[in-house]
Amino acid sequence: MASMSLNTVKQIMRAMAKTRGFDRVTSKVEVLSASPGKVVCEMRVDEEHTNRGGTLHGGMTATLIDDISTLAIMYSERGAPGVSVDMNITYMNAAKIGEDILITAQVLKAGRTLAFATVDLTNKATGKLIAQGRHTKHLGSS
Repeated sequence: MASMSLNTVKQIMRAMAKTRGFDRVTSKVEVLSASPGKVVCEMRVDEEHTNRGGTLHGGMTATLIDDISTLAIMYSERGAPGVSVDMNITYMNAAKIGEDILITAQVLKAGRTLAFATVDLTNKATGKLIAQGRHTKHLGSS
């Protein structure tokens, strides 16, 4: 699926956000760029994305890492969304309501049955790292 276009990646993201399922929380994510194995998105933190402290909710961060890394894996040589096997997240700084964040997912390796990705969430204005995640997905048999 490395021949996917940026428009196709945007359509997939919109389709994910329009589901009845939990992925609908990503409805305000905009895909900025996509190349094989790498996807960059942007999102303004709104009240609906925050915890009681008014900062980006950890569960929202996890969902962004899950969904955007899945897009990057789909836009790699394997082209399959896969099933999550492991995900870990390090939270380093808060993102407040009204701040724009960049979500950059990069496929580290896509093998026969597993794909490994890393995702950085950064404050668009300051470049400060908000969170970093690693995501491993089982792609099924090749």
